[in-house]
Amino acid sequence: MPSSRRTVTGAAALSAAAALVSLTPATASAHGAVFNPVSRVAACYAEGPETPKSQVCKDLVADSGTQPLYDWNEVNIADAAGRHQALIPDGRLCSANREKYRALDWARTDWPATAVAAGPFDFRFRVTAPHSGTMTVYITKAGFDPTRPLKWSDLDPTPVAVHTTGRTATDGYYNFTGTFPARTGRHVVYKIWQRNDSPEAFYSCSDVTFGGTAASTSTGSRAQAPTEAKIAAGASLSTVSHAGHGGDEQPPALSADTAEAPSSPLPTALAGAGALAVFATGSLLLSRRRGTPAS
Repeated sequence: MPSSRRTVTGAAALSAAAALVSLTPATASAHGAVFNPVSRVAACYAEGPETPKSQVCKDLVADSGTQPLYDWNEVNIADAAGRHQALIPDGRLCSANREKYRALDWARTDWPATAVAAGPFDFRFRVTAPHSGTMTVYITKAGFDPTRPLKWSDLDPTPVAVHTTGRTATDGYYNFTGTFPARTGRHVVYKIWQRNDSPEAFYSCSDVTFGGTAASTSTGSRAQAPTEAKIAAGASLSTVSHAGHGGDEQPPALSADTAEAPSSPLPTALAGAGALAVFATGSLLLSRRRGTPAS
């Protein structure tokens, strides 16, 4: 093959490879948070990182800045692998022992809360990157003192809900039903989401009140979940990334995604074609350098 033709062919292959690679999905860059009952970090993010309304959320920003709120869907341990109690000491359950989220561990009775009652409860988890795994939800034991740091021994060992999560989420949510036992006063709902396609796990604390409304002075304000507009508005300010944690080839879940939508084989095919184009380009250039025809 003449050198000019090999050059043109190589350039075309390289351009094709670049075009094909650009069509492959980008790495997902977030995970999720409990929206019912609303988690502490999600409730403060809903108030607005720059203009929080409740005193506890104002204090969180004063202590830790706004970034923990813009990263509301991250509270995780990348290599947990089920070793939750070994990695998270008493008093650090809500932050997953991460300094960035230390304010979430404050033992205060003015966290925005969700009013609940004993019996069935519809849990709702806003997922921004679905993962295969198990979501286990606990509640604090009867007699729990919310003015003291949350300990592992404070959690009722019987989960109020266990949900198997998949690689897709209906409208960007995992929805499942659990059952709250009889309680009175303020309690904490603790969620552990352990992936089975990676050692990564996610954690959260949600404040709930039994036997009354969450809007009274003694129990703090009523927790509100972030709206889709709020989520979209703050996305560009998030620093969350889970690249390299394993099993993250799925694109982020959008609010319009449905569990019934099958994943397309096109991205995989395009990626394979791109790799072949790059290999062909390399072979052509190498053969030109050696002065031998490419077979």
